Amino acid sequence: MFIAILGIIVLIVGMVLKRSPEPGSRFGGTVTTVGIVIIAVGLLLSMIKQIDAGKVGVQTLFGRVQDNVLESGLHIINPLVEVHLFDIQTQNYTMSAVSSEGQKEGDDAIRVLSSDGLEVTIDLSVLYKVNPSKAPYILQNIGEDYIEKIVRPVSRTAIRDNAVNYQAVDLYSTKRQEFQDKINRTITESFSKRGLELQQILVRNISLPASVKASIESKINAEQDAQKMQFVLQKERQEADRKRVEAQGIADYQKILSTGLSDKQLIYESIKAQKEIALSPNAKVIIIGGGKGNPIMLSDK
Repeated sequence: MFIAILGIIVLIVGMVLKRSPEPGSRFGGTVTTVGIVIIAVGLLLSMIKQIDAGKVGVQTLFGRVQDNVLESGLHIINPLVEVHLFDIQTQNYTMSAVSSEGQKEGDDAIRVLSSDGLEVTIDLSVLYKVNPSKAPYILQNIGEDYIEKIVRPVSRTAIRDNAVNYQAVDLYSTKRQEFQDKINRTITESFSKRGLELQQILVRNISLPASVKASIESKINAEQDAQKMQFVLQKERQEADRKRVEAQGIADYQKILSTGLSDKQLIYESIKAQKEIALSPNAKVIIIGGGKGNPIMLSDK
């Protein structure tokens, strides 16, 4: 549109030159023609609008928002229309205690009071997008700064409203997922009324007071010590059972020997043992005998 306005200025200059005395009047026609060409080019360019991928355009004519949405691609529009672009891709808004992680400088974490009166610090990331069909509604009723007007305050309020129903320790451990699901439902409902779509809520970190952290760590250490002691006792019981079975086996073996061995069997076992000794390369002369039997002399020579 700027080019068309420039052409109008050139056209006016040309008309003025036509009415001026020589030699200026000689250039009046040429300047007028140039002005007309510039106006035509400016209007033509103003009628063609390109919408990039991942964006939609909302048209306004003299302050009035039009309902039709311009999707990505080339469009021929009224040259007097102003087009406002909206990003419809997934956007991330992070509120964190770490200054380099969030959209706000410094500590932007959400501080809430739990049901037991303790202050809990929560880092949160909100993944959302603009509903393309609702872009005219957003421009008309909220404006292009919907992040500051809707995304940030709604998310922080949802965190605070739901955190008061939980104890600090539960938020940190057992009921963290339940807490996140409730926040998700609350923000989804609020966003949908205002033309936004919530895709995911990420509770990135929950920080408890130092005293509560110390109590939790002490409890965890005590539970780990108890589990370790149970393991040691179980191991000792298994070892005692093993020794009991071993002793019973030895007792049974001795009982069998005392009741089942005869004198002849003992003599036979003795001869076998002495024979093995005699066959050993270290043995020289071995005398076997004694008692009622005749002695036997074995030699390696």
